[in-house]
Amino acid sequence: MEVENAIKLAKANNQKAFNFLLDKYWDAVYGFQLKRTQNENDAEDITIQTFSKAFDKIDTYNSNYTFKTWLITISKNIHIDLLRKEKNSINQIISKNTEEVYKVLDESPSPEDKLITEQNLAKLLRDIKKLKPHYQNIINLRYFQELSYKEISAQLNEPINNVKVKLLRAKKLLADIIINKA
Repeated sequence: MEVENAIKLAKANNQKAFNFLLDKYWDAVYGFQLKRTQNENDAEDITIQTFSKAFDKIDTYNSNYTFKTWLITISKNIHIDLLRKEKNSINQIISKNTEEVYKVLDESPSPEDKLITEQNLAKLLRDIKKLKPHYQNIINLRYFQELSYKEISAQLNEPINNVKVKLLRAKKLLADIIINKA
């Protein structure tokens, strides 16, 4: 699929076109943000927001510019907005003891995990647990709790497009784990 064709299909709300554009440009946008933020989690969050905003506003894309340049510009503006919010936020005065915020996931199997194991899905679950916690959570909400995008959006307090992009990214990372293991 060519980029121009994918953009046209994406404007028509074609999910495969969105997937193609996400796969093609994820590394470029993520790499750009990683250099700016020097933080993997921040870079990933901003990249997700970038694709969410870009896919939401794809009708405004001007073909006089390259799609990558358009994405990078959106990404840069999101980062600048976040920096401004941080500057004005009282959250900078939070205590230095942030280690308590990042609790280690409990690896012991839950009743749901035992049921999955009985159904020979233990391997898949182990692969899911290799993902970052927020990706584990979104896969759990969508596929194990069977929530709709709208319900996930409400639970995570995020826009639906962010949920969709995170889920796309989680599925891609999980597929990579499974493929590399085989």
